[in-house]
Amino acid sequence: MVNELMKHPSKDIIESKGTILRGKTICMCLTGSVACINSPMIARELMRLGAEVIVTMSKAATELINPSLMHWATGNPVITKLTGAVEHVFLAGDRPNHFGKADIILVSPATANTISKIANGIDDTPVTTVVSTAFGSSIPIVIVPAMHASMFHPIIERNIARLKECGINVLGPRLSEGKAKIAKVDDIIDKVIDLLITTRDLEGKKVLITAGPSREAIDSIRYLSNKSSGRMGIELAKEASARGADVLLVAGECMVKIPDYINTIHVESADDFTKTIKDELSYSNYDIFISAAAVSDYKPVDFIEGKISSDSVEKLNVTMHLTPKILKVARRKDYKLFVIAFKAEMNVSRTELIDRAYNRLLKSEADLIVANDVGREDIGFNSKDNEVYIINKEKHITHIEKHTKRYVASKIIDVALDNYQSKEN
Repeated sequence: MVNELMKHPSKDIIESKGTILRGKTICMCLTGSVACINSPMIARELMRLGAEVIVTMSKAATELINPSLMHWATGNPVITKLTGAVEHVFLAGDRPNHFGKADIILVSPATANTISKIANGIDDTPVTTVVSTAFGSSIPIVIVPAMHASMFHPIIERNIARLKECGINVLGPRLSEGKAKIAKVDDIIDKVIDLLITTRDLEGKKVLITAGPSREAIDSIRYLSNKSSGRMGIELAKEASARGADVLLVAGECMVKIPDYINTIHVESADDFTKTIKDELSYSNYDIFISAAAVSDYKPVDFIEGKISSDSVEKLNVTMHLTPKILKVARRKDYKLFVIAFKAEMNVSRTELIDRAYNRLLKSEADLIVANDVGREDIGFNSKDNEVYIINKEKHITHIEKHTKRYVASKIIDVALDNYQSKEN
């Protein structure tokens, strides 16, 4: 097994999207649900972030997809039965760290049958035996249910509640189209990342974050907005939450799903953003404010009730005026607050991008500013990747090269914590 773990050509994709899971080994357990068709995709996304993935399959799972597919997907031999090699102990035994030992057990998909067996300590398949062994070794376990909706009944819900009481993480299911569907791939990846981030360096901190675009109404159905997807702010919220922070996200109309576990206030206009931030800082003591939202600098002077008719108005002139600067509002409310600003530019040189951001930093009295070029399609508003420059008051520059926005979020918070602790001292 060790030789095969090292050299399969399918492993060429490892770290192609980042290194956040570098050095981590994930035991992915498959059971007899048709949601197994998602398993190669999930495994390879984890690999692209740096993980080694070793697959264990129940007999029912092997009757839905061939183990050779998962061997190809991961580059590692698939465990379909337990032998004299004591595979469950190799993967999940309570032994000193060794090559191949799992850092986390991901049961995805998990059938009603497997969930009930795990909840009642029954281990009669390779999957349930690996999970039972991991539980005894205190290795994190994630269960991702998938079944027909009629099978997701009070007995299964009680068994899931029992798993949660024992400290096992359960993600989903999503109830849709008469099915209790497996969680979305991105949510599964996020949960694995969250559980494998061991540094809880934001424990006890309150973090306020904005994300997404504002919408400035012209009439009752038209508005002015921008192309922000909200992804960067959401990734920052997920990262801060994973590191132990008490997070509140203030979000415009984001194009990216916000996880249910993130406490969120939904807003629309620049005035809504400003009022919400002002109210939060008035009534709660926050340690860090990250202003990642793309809030409009301008809004129409006049709002017209109803719908402006194109039959009667051939030319529409909209007079705009400046909106309040959220950073200034936040700073006036709390001079001790650690403030992280964002500055987006389009198609400018590196020097100009940094200089403009630094000038904004000084003008807004922020503590850090994150600058990026949204004119580049590969790191723009709708991209899953970003490349940023983080600048502090001394104009010390940290360049984060192109990576996933989750990876970039982790680095922004790393730099923020270094500067925050220096400010406190």
